[in-house]
Formats: sequence, C-alpha cells, structure tokens
Amino acid sequence: MSYSLQSYINKKVCVLTADGRTLVGTLLSCDQLTNLVLNDTNERVIRPREDPEASNEVYHGLYLIRGDNVVVCGLVDEELDASINWEEVKGNVIGGIKHS
Repeated sequence: MSYSLQSYINKKVCVLTADGRTLVGTLLSCDQLTNLVLNDTNERVIRPREDPEASNEVYHGLYLIRGDNVVVCGLVDEELDASINWEEVKGNVIGGIKHS
C-alpha cells in the first residue's frame, strides 16, 4: 500500500483510522508498513444530526499514524474542501473496525 502512496507525498490527504477518526493533513512520509506522517493535521469531528453541538476540527499539527491503524487514505480535492463549512456538517458516526 505505501508504494502507491508515494504519489501523495506533499499533497493534502484524508485518512480514516481503525478507531473511526477522520484526519486531514499534508502527507510528509510513508513506509512499507503504511506508517504515515502528516503535517498541519486536523481531526474532523462530525456530530450526528440530533446533537445540538456543532461539528468541529481539532488541530494536531505534526501527526504520526501507525500503519495498522490506517483504514483508507485518499487525496483531498482542496478547492471542494475549502468550500465546505465543516461546523455545519452533520452525519452518522463512523464506527471503528476493532472489536474487543
């Protein structure tokens, strides 16, 4: 997987993690185990429709994601992304893939 991510280096990506988090940042590095290093990383916390609290983004800066926690990594359409007010977005919570 990491070989195919080489073309994403220095580009804005969105990563879904095994525990259901959505992280957006610039991919700085990746390796054969799909460990990822993101810069200027924001975690998008999308609230359900019935939640009166607004959705938000939490800034994390430089962020390392272990490869076994990466579910999917994709390029972000930066023009479309910039046009969305993420505080107004509501949706279902993405569940994690790990079971106890």
